[in-house]
Order: sequence, then C-alpha cells, then structure tokens
Amino acid sequence: MKRLTNISVNIPQKNAYCYNILIGSGLLAQAEELIKKYTVASKFLVVTNETVFDLYKDKLQLKNANYVILKDGEEYKNIESYKKILDAAVENKLERKDCIVAFGGGIVGDMAGFAAACYMRGIDFVQIPTTLLAQVDSSVGGKVAINHENGKNLIGAFYQPKLVLTDVDILKTLDLRQLKTGLAEVLKYAFIEKSCACEKDFEFFEFLKKNKDKIFKLDENVITDLIKICCELKSAVVNQDETEKGLRAILNLGHTFAHATENLTDYKIFTHGEAVAMGMKSALKLSLKKGFINSNYYQMIMDLIDKYEIAKPMPDFDKEKFYEELFLDKKTQDGNIRFVLPNENFTVSITSDVSKDEIIDCLQV
Repeated sequence: MKRLTNISVNIPQKNAYCYNILIGSGLLAQAEELIKKYTVASKFLVVTNETVFDLYKDKLQLKNANYVILKDGEEYKNIESYKKILDAAVENKLERKDCIVAFGGGIVGDMAGFAAACYMRGIDFVQIPTTLLAQVDSSVGGKVAINHENGKNLIGAFYQPKLVLTDVDILKTLDLRQLKTGLAEVLKYAFIEKSCACEKDFEFFEFLKKNKDKIFKLDENVITDLIKICCELKSAVVNQDETEKGLRAILNLGHTFAHATENLTDYKIFTHGEAVAMGMKSALKLSLKKGFINSNYYQMIMDLIDKYEIAKPMPDFDKEKFYEELFLDKKTQDGNIRFVLPNENFTVSITSDVSKDEIIDCLQV
C-alpha cells in the first residue's frame, strides 16, 4: 500500500475546527472517494486554469463536477476572474451543501477560496494544490484573496478549506523554475522553524542541506517528508493565530520586499518564489545591519539560499519608489512598515524600528 500522510489542522478559536491535509501518491484518482469523506456535497464546481486543465482533465476523478477554466497568471487574479467563478456557481445552481474545488496553484486556490467564502455567505471548498508552492504553503491556513490594481491580496478573507488533497505525483510535470519557486517557501520554513512553536523538532535546515539532490530528483519519500514538515509548521502557526493578529506574521519572512518587487515589475519578471528568495536576502542583510544576527549566521543562511539557486539579482529600482511601495504591505500598522527579520537559531522577530536609509541600503545583496 502506498504511503498516505494525514495532518490535522485544529483551530481552537473556532471551537476546535479541524480539517485534514492528505499527502500521497495517486490521490487524483481517489479524489471523489476522499472528498466525499469530508463533505456532504452532491455537486462540485472545479476552479482551475488552462495549464492544469490540459494536463490533468482526465486524471481528476470527480463526478457531478462542472469546471471554471481561468487564464493562467498573476494578472488574472482579479475581480473579473472572481466574478466568473461566482457566475458559474449561480449558473450551476450550487447550494450551500455543495462544494467549490480549487484545482491549481496558489492563484487558483486564493480565488476559488475567496469565491467559496462569499457565495451564499460561505460554502465548502477543497484545495487540490498542483504546485510545490501551493502544496507547502498557500493551500494551508485559509488565506483567500484577489489582487487590487494597487496591491497584492488586498481583497480577501480568512476562510478554511474542508480538505487539502496533495498528490505528490503532480510535481513531476513542473519545470525546474516552478519547482524552485516552491522551494523558496520551503527554505523560509527552515529559517523560522523555532518560532513556529511546533511541538516537533524537525531540524529542517539540516534536512534541506542534506537532501538537496533528492529533492530536485523528486524522491517520493523525501518530497513527502518535505511537504509534511512545511504543513506541520504552518499548521502549528495557524492553530495559534488564524487571522494574523500576531504570530502568523512570521510566515511573511521576505514577503514585504517580495511583494514590492512583484508589484513594481507587474508580476512579469520574477516568480513569487524568486521574489521571496530575493526578499529573504534583503531581510537577512537588514537583520545583520540591526545586529539581530552575526556574520556567521548571516553567511550560513545565505549559503543555503544560494545552494538552491532561486534568488535573482535585484533590479536597479528607483529607491524612493520602492520605499513608497512597501507601505502597501498588509503588515503595515499606523503608517509603519513592519518587517519579519531573522534572529539566530532559526527564529524571527517582527519590528518596525527600521529607518528608510537602512531599508534602501538592503535592496542590493
């Protein structure tokens, strides 16, 4: 029997609301059986994109399903695509007991989840993530959103899925660049592990140092363990702080710089993971400058980022424009930009005690 890993997400703030993350091989063929264990839906609306639909339309076994096929790309994570999902839900007469299925990467998951949160004031949705980025990060935790023309994920909600169904076989169709974009978020979990307050100690940094070759070869056991560790760390954080009142902000290491980079390049030059890897480098430099880490720790973390060859050189941005862009980050409070900065021993802290000059000086690493 093939290995099937089951992780439970329990949110005490919602009276022990629980859902499961199933990780294994060949799960698309079991989708109907597995989904019906966790929902009472009789009809399904599957939200996907052109790329995933072309690759997997015959592999996802789910009866009584209609499809919404969206264009592929961050520029389509907008209110028009959101309306297309809602229109399809109405046309197919979805009822409150029915279910929206997000079948794609993080963009699809965010949009489908936001539509599910709003349709009839909330119906069930299931995540079937098809990228490593979505499998280790965006499919878990219930952040759902669409973009506004002035910023990423500015319109959204916290809305948890009923199930996350992660088929590791899907990763075999990813090209190297897309695999690496997911690995940026994976590295992030190694750098924040000890701040996640997880009961387990994974020594994830050492795992990533040791298993790089197996990860790139998509060794099934190693990849399953990698996804499991990331999901357990994220679940530990979400269980304590679902709506990002405090601890959950640590998951945004590198993202303040990354979102500004993405927005200023219209999401056309870098993948999200590339921007995050670049952002983590800037955050490391800022942390070194603030004295939160020493030069040895700085170099150790930088070496692992470089080992995975994800970060690109930062463009020569207009520094004033980049600085102003940072204020659109959702972590900004009372007009102050808050940064997640590494401390030593794989912990991080959140601070807004950062000057404009210090920020600008960290854009080139």
